[in-house]
Amino acid sequence: MPKNLEDLKILFMGWGEQLLIWAQSPAFLAQIGAIILAIFLAPIIAGQLKKRIFFLKDAPKPTDKFIRLRTIILEAVPLLRFILLVALLAGFSAILKSQANLGQNWLVKLAQGLAVVILLYRAIGQFAPSELIKKLATWAIIPLSLIMVFGYYDDLIAFLEGIAIGSGANPISALTIIKLAIFGSIFFWLGNFSNKKGQSAIRSQEELDAGIREIIAKFLQVAIFGGAAILALSAAGIGMGGLVVIFSALSLGIGLGLQPIAANFVSGIIILFDRSVRVGDFIVLPEGQEGFVEAINMRSTTVETTDGKDIMVPNTTFTEATYENWTHKDPRQRYEVHFCVHYETDLDTLEGILIPLFENHPLVLSEPEMPDLELRSFGENGIHMAIEFWCSGIDDGPNKFTSDLNFTVWRALKDAGIKFAYPHRDIRIVSNPVEMPAISAPTSKKTGSKKTGPKKTTTGKTTSRKSSA
Repeated sequence: MPKNLEDLKILFMGWGEQLLIWAQSPAFLAQIGAIILAIFLAPIIAGQLKKRIFFLKDAPKPTDKFIRLRTIILEAVPLLRFILLVALLAGFSAILKSQANLGQNWLVKLAQGLAVVILLYRAIGQFAPSELIKKLATWAIIPLSLIMVFGYYDDLIAFLEGIAIGSGANPISALTIIKLAIFGSIFFWLGNFSNKKGQSAIRSQEELDAGIREIIAKFLQVAIFGGAAILALSAAGIGMGGLVVIFSALSLGIGLGLQPIAANFVSGIIILFDRSVRVGDFIVLPEGQEGFVEAINMRSTTVETTDGKDIMVPNTTFTEATYENWTHKDPRQRYEVHFCVHYETDLDTLEGILIPLFENHPLVLSEPEMPDLELRSFGENGIHMAIEFWCSGIDDGPNKFTSDLNFTVWRALKDAGIKFAYPHRDIRIVSNPVEMPAISAPTSKKTGSKKTGPKKTTTGKTTSRKSSA
């Protein structure tokens, strides 16, 4: 660092001499020309490609093939100029390096690195799905790309391979772990995408039984993610000895803290095979929550309640706890309509009034039992009656048959002049005669005589009120 003006003057003079040498050097001037030419040609070529290639200028139609891929390509069109700039600089760098009279490309490499940084930064900002991935990509992909551009990639690989994890005949290097993380992320993302498409295709096969569809879908899910794991291990270069180390670590993890996850996974396989719970079943959980089974996943089962909420139930609940499955083997359910009539009602006429209405209802079944009128109890206010009937499905959503039949009973009894019972009370308030004490007049101080007032007796009257509620 310069310490005084003289040192600063010497520094600038050195820079000036170096610039003068570069300005007189054909290799340096060739690199400057290559950079300017690449910057000039990149937008021109990008514009011509946009005009001549249809999927770079026209938005895809819903009926076109590979619509998702074409959409991504169309979104990447603004990056085309920077892609071409990087490609042109890489080509010019190779050309300059191959010329014996030139032989230098360091300035073009520097420009290429800068173009790569701009390209990756724009691409990450446009396509990264979240801020976390954007930050990870910015701090991992961009430095790695610069290392590759400047030719230090082989040195980095050798350094990472020298860091061994574990001991024995088959140690795992740091490079292997990095490869496993990268390829694992890629293959599992592809596996997740394939799994969603496959699950949708399998569940759309209406000719198959719902339970069979779920079993096939679950095996497909296990096969896809198992294959993704094998591909990731193979791409990372992990041999059988490395697999022993990984599986040993997994076994230790399961033994220490992953037992619930493993138990839920095995329970999910069990309930798929024994079909004690199937998609579409209506279940009541031990805590009293109830709803329809929407999906049986690897760790939990999704139960959608009748008010639209989803409950994630661990699969072990269906192998270890007691629960109710209303539609396990038969979708038909027995329901009841309760009502209470006055004691003056002719009960023998009720069956002829109500039962035909239930039998003619489109949702009421004649099997396994016909609708039946029962006298349940003699209550304090009236006679409690109930009509039992069978319907297919759960009384919810489009099947509001219990409410409909309650209205039917109400209208039929009102039309027949039959009174519903309601609480009735007779209240009597009795007031007894009360003997009031005698009131004494105050004693005169002058004469000492007493004046006694007359005695008054208050007689209460007895009243009676009749009220009904």
